[in-house]
Amino acid sequence: RLEEILKRIGLGEHRTKRVDSLSGGQLRRLGPGLELVGDPETMVCDEVTSGLDPRSEDQILTVLQRLRDERAKSFICIIHNLAKLEFFDWITVVYSGAVVFQGSLDALNAYFEIPDALHLYDKLNEHPLAFWRERWDPEVLDELQQVDAVGGDVVPTQIPSAVSQTYTLLKRKAVLFKRDRGYWLLTLGITLGFPLLVAIFALDGLPQLRGMAMNSGAGFLEQMQDNLRFRIDALETASLVTGLILFQVILLTLMGSNNGAREIAAERNLYEKERFAGLSPKAYAISKLLFTSAIAIGQGLWMTFFVKSVCDFPGPWVPQSIVLVLSCVSMTAICLGFSAIFKSAEKASLLSVYLVGFQLPLSGIVLALPETLVWVCRPFINAYWGWSGYFGSMIDTRFYDAYRMQNTDLVPVPMLAVAVLLVHFLIGSVMVFWGCHKKRWV
Repeated sequence: RLEEILKRIGLGEHRTKRVDSLSGGQLRRLGPGLELVGDPETMVCDEVTSGLDPRSEDQILTVLQRLRDERAKSFICIIHNLAKLEFFDWITVVYSGAVVFQGSLDALNAYFEIPDALHLYDKLNEHPLAFWRERWDPEVLDELQQVDAVGGDVVPTQIPSAVSQTYTLLKRKAVLFKRDRGYWLLTLGITLGFPLLVAIFALDGLPQLRGMAMNSGAGFLEQMQDNLRFRIDALETASLVTGLILFQVILLTLMGSNNGAREIAAERNLYEKERFAGLSPKAYAISKLLFTSAIAIGQGLWMTFFVKSVCDFPGPWVPQSIVLVLSCVSMTAICLGFSAIFKSAEKASLLSVYLVGFQLPLSGIVLALPETLVWVCRPFINAYWGWSGYFGSMIDTRFYDAYRMQNTDLVPVPMLAVAVLLVHFLIGSVMVFWGCHKKRWV
């Protein structure tokens, strides 16, 4: 279908070029081509030839004539170049806001008693508007009924399936992502840079807990000193480990905010326009979820691999990878939902930043929350479940024992954390689908 449209508007040989490399005339032809994607029966062209050289004007109007003849399209054109009226089947003359003539070009010349259309403006200025209003006979409109229909039967264009649309949207997004150097460099920068921020605090690996064993032959005072040293060591080590885990999760939520906050709102007008062409909201929402989630999965996996390799975090790889990936993916989906719901990309981005900013204080890991708020806030806090799922996978390590010495709060098992993060992702997905089904012109 796209190949057919490009051929009809005379841009088939330029299909691989970027838009900013096209000439003025080619850009004007591209405008009708974009509208033809929706296969409308009638199009309004407002000064589509203004500012073009005569040759480019003829090319544009020839394209419109070809579409009229081959696809039975109707075009309502606003034009001021009287030399081009020969391209049109029916002409309406508007003078000072009033219709003073309707008919063919030959009828126009005869009605105004002029040799050709180039003398029309001079003729109109010979008399005031009241004269032309009084002279105009509405019965001339009967001639409109005598105009022969152009073209034959039009075969309706079949709209591609949702699967086909999703594939096309993903392919287009990949091309645009590749071309937008600033965006992919930013994404690559935070993907590689944020794990470095975590690793800086433990470049030599996590500290080992010392003094776990007590000498039974030592005196009471010496045992008390050893016990105190051990508790201080355990407190510092547990604080470092839990802090690094939480730092990873917070940075991943920030990546998720960057992935989704502006993705839909920034191109909302284009999306709404493509809906007129038959784009399925479901296909659009799925393509956005798949693309942003793919980036989030890569970011979560790299964070897990890099930090575990450099800092030598103990615990199984699979649960920790799944938890960190879901932390990023679920936050990406939530922020993508904001982008689908809000008209402005700035509003969606601002709310996403606020959401990430509240993760740390409302998680209750660093700052103690009142008991009445703990389980009111925690179900909705991505950072808590990301942290608890990761730390819960270290249950067989000394770091977990050291943490439990000072904190007796329940640490959910990784499976529970994964389940909650999946619920967050589903909530974000529902927001995306709901927002994409709503019409929101900016």
